[in-house]
Order: sequence, then C-alpha cells, then structure tokens
Amino acid sequence: MKIAMLARNPNLYSHIRLKEAAEQRGHELDILNTTRCTVHIASHRPEVYYNGEPMIGYDAVIPRIGASITNYGLAILRQFEMRGCWPLNESVAIGRSRDKLRSLQILAKHGLGLPLTAYANDPKQAEEIIKAVKGPPVVIKLLEGTQGIGVVLAETMSSAKSVIEAFRGANVNILVQEFIKEAGGTDIRALVVGGKVVAAMKRTGAADDFRSNLHRGGSAQVIKITPEERSTAVRAAKRMGLNVCGVDMLRSNHGPVIMEVNSSPGLEGIESATGKDVAGQIIAFIEANAKVGRTKTRGQG
Repeated sequence: MKIAMLARNPNLYSHIRLKEAAEQRGHELDILNTTRCTVHIASHRPEVYYNGEPMIGYDAVIPRIGASITNYGLAILRQFEMRGCWPLNESVAIGRSRDKLRSLQILAKHGLGLPLTAYANDPKQAEEIIKAVKGPPVVIKLLEGTQGIGVVLAETMSSAKSVIEAFRGANVNILVQEFIKEAGGTDIRALVVGGKVVAAMKRTGAADDFRSNLHRGGSAQVIKITPEERSTAVRAAKRMGLNVCGVDMLRSNHGPVIMEVNSSPGLEGIESATGKDVAGQIIAFIEANAKVGRTKTRGQG
C-alpha cells in the first residue's frame, strides 16, 4: 500500500513513528509538506501536485495538518478525497474539530457531558456570559487555539471582564467556560482508533499552571479509565466523524466532561506513558479500511 502523510515537519515524533510503523508492515509512506502541495482544478481531473509533480498512486492519506494552516490543509485533503484516495480522517470531520464552538454544539446536541459554555459577540455582554457559566472563576479560550495557547483562567469578575473585553476589542473570537475546580489541574486523554479507545493517560499540569498540556510542561502517566469515560470518548469520536482522535476529558462531580476532540493527536506522550504501539494500531486500521473511493462523511453538523 502507498500512503501519503500531509505534515509540515517530517521530524516530529508522531510522524517518524507512523512512517516506521507503515514500513515495518511493508507499506510505502511519503511525508509531504502540506504547504508545498498545490491544487489544480479542472473538470473531471482533480489533481494534487507536489513540488511540481503530480501526486498519483496513493491508496490512503494521513492528514496531520497544523492548526495554523487548517484551511489550506483541508483544501489539499479534499483534493485527495476527490481523487478517490481514502483519508484516515475526512476533511469535513477535521473542519468540525478545529472549530471549538461548532464541535461543542455537535457534542451537546447528542447529550455528551460538557462544561457550561457561553459565547457572545458583544463585549458589553461579558458579565452576562460569566454568570451563565456560574463564574467567576471562568476559563476563557480562543476559538482556534491549540496546545493550551490562548487559554486564560480569570479568577474574579473584574479580571474576567477585562480579558473578554480585550479579546473582543481585538476582534478575536472566544469561548467562556466554567472552571472545573475538582479536576485539580489534571485531565484525561483517551486516544480513539476505529471506534475503540486504544490508550489513555492522565495529564497533570505544571505546578504553577492550571493547563495540563504536555507542551506547557505538564506530565503524563498511564490511567485506567472508567466505562463511562470510555463510552464518552467513543461516542465523541463517532459524533465528530473521526476515525482517529484524542478526546480530552475532565473528571467533574457530575461525570466526565469533554474539553476538546483533537483530530491530529500527538503520539509521543501517550506512547511513552502507556508503552503501547499506537502508531502500529493506526496503520493496522488503515490496512483494514482503506479502499479506493471509500469516502463517506460521518457525523452531522
């Protein structure tokens, strides 16, 4: 099988592991810098070019699209899909996951546990949305932030209002969420592959940081998740239409609540914490499911 991976940096741990896992199983995997791909649009001839050469003969594509180039990356992925190339995660599903508000709306529609969340355009409504999520304290997030960047904990009404007004004054879209104090600065990352949780870890934030992202200096360890947490992660992946994703949850007093569904989860932290060959399981899923033209958008919204 010939596989293309859309990724800007071939030297990231996740990309190296996926390439190793594919080659160990007898497949050819090419890492293509997404920004060097170009789309040629012509009737009945959807083409993708890389450094001026047509990209043909690929059976599957693994999208590892950076958040900063989401729109461009999705355009390239759609072109592969139009050629009949099977995507590990489809462009529509990735687009849902990258929009935090849209993804929360989809999950809420299907009854999955979420923190109270509010969204407003007018900074004059700051106090109203803070009260709507039973704050302060409240967590304020950029709609398209990643790796903990653009996430602020505001502990008083005045500081929360100031942050909201500053973001909206700069015309930046934000969400305001309740602060789950009982989580104690930890969260759970459950990695779902093909409708099953294949690995799970608990992430703990640095001593002076409420965010648990490993990129922010947090630590990770293997954890045994509850049946309810496992079911929540699987249902979230299904509703988002993602074959592979990381579902980030907090343990609240009223059960697991989903913070985010990540369509390009990193593998280093979870493989190191659990000792599991997640990359190999992803390649095995591709082997079992990649069929030319077998593209069907899953999930709604």
